[in-house]
Amino acid sequence: MTRPTPPLRLKKNEDRRLRIGHPWIYSNEVDVSRTPLAAVAPGSVCRIEDHRGQPLGLAHVNPHALLCARILTRDPDTQIDVDFYLRRLRDALGLRMALFSGPYYRLVHGEGDGLPGLVVDRYGDYLVLQTGSAGMEQDLDLIVAALVELIRPLGILLKGSGVARSIEGLPERIEVLAGAVPEHLEVLENGCSFLIDPRQGQKTGWFYDHRRNRHELTKFATGRRVLDLFSYLGGFALPLARAGAVEVLAVDRSASALALLEENARRNGLSQVHGHEGEALETLRQLRDRAESFDLILLDPPALIKSRKDVRDGTAAYARLNDLALRLLRPDGLLFTASCSYHLSRDALLQAVARGASRGSYRVLTEAGQDLDHPYPPAVPEARYLKAFLLHRAEAHDSETPEAETPAEASPTSGLEGADLPIAPKNSQTNA
Repeated sequence: MTRPTPPLRLKKNEDRRLRIGHPWIYSNEVDVSRTPLAAVAPGSVCRIEDHRGQPLGLAHVNPHALLCARILTRDPDTQIDVDFYLRRLRDALGLRMALFSGPYYRLVHGEGDGLPGLVVDRYGDYLVLQTGSAGMEQDLDLIVAALVELIRPLGILLKGSGVARSIEGLPERIEVLAGAVPEHLEVLENGCSFLIDPRQGQKTGWFYDHRRNRHELTKFATGRRVLDLFSYLGGFALPLARAGAVEVLAVDRSASALALLEENARRNGLSQVHGHEGEALETLRQLRDRAESFDLILLDPPALIKSRKDVRDGTAAYARLNDLALRLLRPDGLLFTASCSYHLSRDALLQAVARGASRGSYRVLTEAGQDLDHPYPPAVPEARYLKAFLLHRAEAHDSETPEAETPAEASPTSGLEGADLPIAPKNSQTNA
């Protein structure tokens, strides 16, 4: 049966962004006097028109969201059915198979794969989905049918949680959509085997976006003492240990994440990885007060800026974390610092890092972003959400005297006490 596609007409000149390839439409761009948004059911597919009635394509629509429509196709005659999703998914799969040797990758990355509001991560024979729009939620049966036909996985899990769903008015929903999905799944990455928890873990259970960055950092691992902050399941820590780091202190606030990290270290035979449960900021202060130092520090926090109103406080939090991390960096040491906050620009992150780097002689060796399975359209630069820099400390600080910290009370990592650190005194380190 042909799916109805009621029209949604834009105001004059509000089609300009769409015509250069951007897929988003905001509710204040719709001519509601001619095509009332309120008459559209959430998740519907609508035919988008300019102010003259010329078709611009088909879009998923949610009248209750500010970002009310997401373009699915520029062809208004396309049927949004199983075959549509099969074509999109086949293209996405072909790209990943050309890029990666094994079935461990992000299969669908929203707008980058022509499926805005949908994320699919592949873990071998299992798929974990996230739907961040009412339209993709409405089309789950079509999506699952296409995935089963194309990949024939042993199981498909919907991990329906997160801010995007709440904005769309969607309830939390975690359920198996096809086959069976065990409690833990395996990821093979950078020569290591990881167990992940797709139901209780962050996002779909793993972060593929840093895969290439983790690999690049292993080139600097040999003989290094490493501090991995916000370590999660050990995506950075374990490959660095495998590549020759003499000690890795992995810090995370989540006891369950650290339990899996330590299990992952054991299953890979990496006894030099030590987990520490604690808040990053407080742990950095403890390490500073104990005069600890490291050759390689990894700083990859969760998004500290959730909306524009958080920009000032969130930027201060990034600055404070980077400042304290740089205080622990040895001469000739490296700091890898990253941000996944959409509202923090690349330049703003670099400026936040520069505040701490002004005390010594540092230089940026390179910058990085998300891996190749996280593509984005050229017209949607905001989809390049991951920003990262690798800094090198060229010489000793001008002064080793502790300086007063700039207040960062707004940081979600501040103000919590951590336990004693499971590391040896500085004078016992083999590579000090």
